[in-house]
Amino acid sequence: MKKISRRSFLAAAAVSAAALALTACGGSASTASSAAASSVAASSEAASTSTAAELTTVEAGKLTMATNATFPPYEMTTDAGTIEGIDVDTAQAIAEKLGLELQIDDMDFDAALLSVQQGKADIAMAGITVTDERMAVMSFSDSYATGIQSVIVPEGSDIASVDDLAGKKIGTQRGTTGYLYCSDDFGEDAVVAYDNGLTAVQALNNGQVDAVVIDNEPAKAYVESNPGLKILDTSYAEEDYAIGMNKSNTALLEAVNAALEELKADGTLQAIVDKYIKAE
Repeated sequence: MKKISRRSFLAAAAVSAAALALTACGGSASTASSAAASSVAASSEAASTSTAAELTTVEAGKLTMATNATFPPYEMTTDAGTIEGIDVDTAQAIAEKLGLELQIDDMDFDAALLSVQQGKADIAMAGITVTDERMAVMSFSDSYATGIQSVIVPEGSDIASVDDLAGKKIGTQRGTTGYLYCSDDFGEDAVVAYDNGLTAVQALNNGQVDAVVIDNEPAKAYVESNPGLKILDTSYAEEDYAIGMNKSNTALLEAVNAALEELKADGTLQAIVDKYIKAE
């Protein structure tokens, strides 16, 4: 099994520290608590305004997110036509921390990566894994979620482990780490790249490929909606997701990382994940 090294987050406790300092100055607990809350709220609002003014974004006052909304539960399109998911909620929380309005642009996965490189989007979020190749052309935030690359096969398939993929036709989504891993391990001729995971799974149902390698959460959604398919017990790879940005915008990178630290420290990130991925 491949393993992508996990990046760590730092913890913050500004509210508790402020409350403790004010209480120690002699005020009552309730007065100190109220004063601390007001002080932190005012500081937070001022920081957001200051941060938004200092940041350079594609469109003033907005945080433009490039994504590929075919990757449940990280991003998917609802019946009403809106885009939701872990990445969307996380980006919204970051935008609020930075005092910006979130704008989402849906496109192909490869186009989402290219969009930040060309300065057409501020951030790219689509279950993106950090690789050496990607780091050469774009910057990445600290990791905000962990993913697993899984293998989908038909019930009754003779593929029982990752090793059994040798000599088989493997479907993947174009430009993803699943595509990169399989091409590296089994050769490009063994891999068929599709525009999205759904098309790859449809090809599996039609017998055009023998297996599909894709992230575990969307894999579970596809298997649930396609009777006759299953996920192998052994995962193909484990990796961390991060936010892609233009290499020249170091101020935005620092601001996003600071926002991520706060969102992890106050439990917001975990709450977002729990909203979309239920404990089994």
